[in-house]
Amino acid sequence: MTFGLNSPIMAGTGGEETLRTFFPETWIWDLVSVGDSGSVNVEKTVPDTITKWAAGAFCVSSVGFGVAPNVALVAFQPFFVSLTLPYSVIRGEVFTLKATVFNYLSKCIMVKTTLADSDQYTSINCDGCQYSVCLCGEESRTFSWIVTPTTLGQVNLKVSAEAIKTNIQCGNEVATVPDMGNIDTVVRTLLVEAEGTPQMVSHNALLCPAEGPVEKTISLLLPEIFVAGSARASVSVLGDLMGRAMKNLDKLLAMPYGCGEQNMVLFAPNIFILNYLKSTEQLTKDIQEKATRFLESGYQRELNYKHDDGSYSAFGNSDTSGNTWLTSFVMKSFGGAKPYIFVEDKHIQEARSWLSKLQRPDGCIQSVGKLFHNGMKGGVSDDVSLTAYITAAMLELDTNTSDPVVQRCLSCLKASVDSQLEENLYTTALLSYTFTLAGDEETRIKLITYLNQKSNTQGGSRHWDRAGDSGKGPDSLEVEMTSYVLLALLSGPALPDFGLDYSSSIVRWLVQQQNPYGGFSSTQDTVVALQALAKYGAATYSAEGSTTVTVTSLGGLNTEFMVDQSNRLLYQEQKLSEVPGEYTIRAQGKSCVLAQISMHYNIPPPPDFSAFNITTNTKTKCNINRPQLILFVHVRYQGRREETNMVIINIKLLSGYILDKSSLELLKSDRSVKRVDLDEGYINIYLDGLKKDETLIYSVTLEEDVPVRNLKPAVVKVYDYYQTSDEAVTEYSSPCAE
Repeated sequence: MTFGLNSPIMAGTGGEETLRTFFPETWIWDLVSVGDSGSVNVEKTVPDTITKWAAGAFCVSSVGFGVAPNVALVAFQPFFVSLTLPYSVIRGEVFTLKATVFNYLSKCIMVKTTLADSDQYTSINCDGCQYSVCLCGEESRTFSWIVTPTTLGQVNLKVSAEAIKTNIQCGNEVATVPDMGNIDTVVRTLLVEAEGTPQMVSHNALLCPAEGPVEKTISLLLPEIFVAGSARASVSVLGDLMGRAMKNLDKLLAMPYGCGEQNMVLFAPNIFILNYLKSTEQLTKDIQEKATRFLESGYQRELNYKHDDGSYSAFGNSDTSGNTWLTSFVMKSFGGAKPYIFVEDKHIQEARSWLSKLQRPDGCIQSVGKLFHNGMKGGVSDDVSLTAYITAAMLELDTNTSDPVVQRCLSCLKASVDSQLEENLYTTALLSYTFTLAGDEETRIKLITYLNQKSNTQGGSRHWDRAGDSGKGPDSLEVEMTSYVLLALLSGPALPDFGLDYSSSIVRWLVQQQNPYGGFSSTQDTVVALQALAKYGAATYSAEGSTTVTVTSLGGLNTEFMVDQSNRLLYQEQKLSEVPGEYTIRAQGKSCVLAQISMHYNIPPPPDFSAFNITTNTKTKCNINRPQLILFVHVRYQGRREETNMVIINIKLLSGYILDKSSLELLKSDRSVKRVDLDEGYINIYLDGLKKDETLIYSVTLEEDVPVRNLKPAVVKVYDYYQTSDEAVTEYSSPCAE
């Protein structure tokens, strides 16, 4: 196997001015078919970074596996400018933009640097700075501007360095002008964020106008206290229930994906979407390639969380044992992915074997390992619910009900049905789906009839309530149990009085709980809800008809979206200028549409929280070349439960600061810390959980990388991953900036 790179020209030598805007950290990551010839040429445009790229390749074929040695490609030009700026700043902060010009030409040049004017920021020259200087071979010079961003969002900073004609001597020679590439222009993006904590609200409407026009009025209301200028809103329309999730397959949740369970939310929904599109003959090559790519990467990532005995857990071998629930989730998901990607069958069989060994004499399967979502206690963490979940997973894999393990599971569940009816609504919903897959119509009808009596039909939709719900936004378990009922209705023969009209009332409630990305409030409810919605979408799909959606407002907005078969998967969106405001969405036509108005805004850290308490203090070293700040975060759980679910501590870095890597290693060595992730200006610390009234202290060292004036405080947030309404927020700042 041979592998090489060929670059016919150096970057920046192809014209008078070079404009550089493309600076990825990873350049090529492609799967390429070599074909029968045994060789292939792949053409790529080299990124604009002046750097050395290290490239490698491996090849899989019927005769074996080959790995090529790494080769290097240097992207270089003899005269260029490089910018130094923070990843993000908060509105009102002032930072110094530095542009360093390098001259690797053999001759001296006169360089003039310019920061382009913009309505996105104001800039002033630094005291005593010159912006036209002589630069001889192998020399560099840094130029600075004091920049104050004036708008929120992505701000483009454009700096040009030009070799100009001059009669002034540089050193002992006359300055020259290069024949080619005498102007280098770099455009870099700076993220400008609002102060406070981001909040997100979405209003969803499933509008089906086949029997006449339908409309819904949505009021966008802001809280009494919010950060001025941070509010923004948009309206989007899709002709397909699965369209929103399809658009955001890589980010269904606005939360980190750092453990074995969360990784599966990047994996499993692709299976349901592919199945749905295939059954409705809407699957295109582009969508299949995108979803398959996510399946392949998710599959490889999940194997990192596998134990030697075939089980899986949230943090892999750093956990003392596998997790019963996660192992069954992975087992059924790997099985569901087999029609689309290569999945080694032994991973499914080893997981099934490990689960089977946990079966007790009464047929129930014993719970092993940490279950992070403890709201399921009395739910999945009790043996009946866990057994129901595992049995459903095996039946989804087309395991026959005559299989001895499945038979014993069903026997255990059958004996528990009557006691579960009164004891736990979540378990009853899950059992209704399990017995539907098992083909036990008598038990299925009994469970669904009981669930119907317990349903909540306020507002013209239907869902199932959980006792003890906090009432603060969508409840993960309510979404999950409602989805199981929908799956039970759609996975078996149609039942009298429980047809598609009944199911549509459930769907209407479920889509109202979706976030702007097409997911729900947490991991498992997203997976189960998308599985149920895909099944409903396939059952009700119609290739006929078109619908016109009109959005109007009291402020005079009148915009129209057309949805038909040719664009039903197209995400159509328009920004809304009236926030707060009242909007009416009206649909007229024959096909159903899914409309959403989403709103984002920031709030100052609220002063009072019942579930968590979080405080910070700092130690600083200001009088050194790169000032340092040691941040101590104190967290305590003071809620009603005896123990939380998995907890995330989210630390926003101060503008211009970076994390000291040595303190990262110390943090990772703390026994209570399961994982630490760095994510574009944030640190996410994963904890197994916090016991009631337990206080833990964590510290990180931050180092100033780019000086920023008027430095605003940064937010530190702690929250329960599966009950996100349980949270607390505080701020910290740097005394060095005062």
